Amino acid sequence: MLYLLGQEHRIVGISGFTVRPPRARKEKPKVSAFIDADIAKIESLKPDLILAFSDIQADITRELVSRGHSVVTFNQRSIHEILNAIVLIGSLVGQQKEAESLAKSLAENLKGIANRSGKQSHKPRVYFEEWPDPMITGIAWVSELIELVGGIDIFADLRGGGLAKERIISSQEVIERKPDVIIGSWCGKKVKKDMIHNRDGWEVIPAIIHGRVFEVNSSIILQPGPAALTDGVLAVERIVSEVRSEMIF
Repeated sequence: MLYLLGQEHRIVGISGFTVRPPRARKEKPKVSAFIDADIAKIESLKPDLILAFSDIQADITRELVSRGHSVVTFNQRSIHEILNAIVLIGSLVGQQKEAESLAKSLAENLKGIANRSGKQSHKPRVYFEEWPDPMITGIAWVSELIELVGGIDIFADLRGGGLAKERIISSQEVIERKPDVIIGSWCGKKVKKDMIHNRDGWEVIPAIIHGRVFEVNSSIILQPGPAALTDGVLAVERIVSEVRSEMIF
């Protein structure tokens, strides 16, 4: 977000999971993973402000706050909240108007995709798997993007669960909900499609019968920022459109 706002000069350190833009990994020192951080290294950079994301980083942020640092932790879980986070981050660095413009552009892009998919009458049933063991289904913004591109998230009823443990599902539930397509996006690691195909009892699932198991790289769909609302949604749209065409013809 800060790079898109032209504020990369303010960044003194990044997470090891930063992948966008690619040059950030070369330009900025890595000071944290996702669930742990090098506090001493962060402090050596003398940051005026530390930005964090999600309840999962609560221990890191608690330690930083206890040591006297200013920390803002975001917890955006929906498309609307992602857009709001962009504006808030922009305001923190004196770029509110630019951030509002960026958020508006992203929202208009999504509206265009929704208009495109809205003309389709057939909606494939989608199972999005965020983690394999335990099996965790997609978070709110992922569920919303599936619907936006003309799919039906078979676990849309769980997307309000902001915590991963609230979206844990059983193998039997997937079987009973009969997805036409399975999209795997395992945070930080490659999806093992063979493992998905070979799960006990899954041979009756339409997605397995027709070989419709796909992967979307987690870096473009599971990070709640501009990537998910651009590259991520387009990747999901391509999959849903391909499956829809197969099912119709």
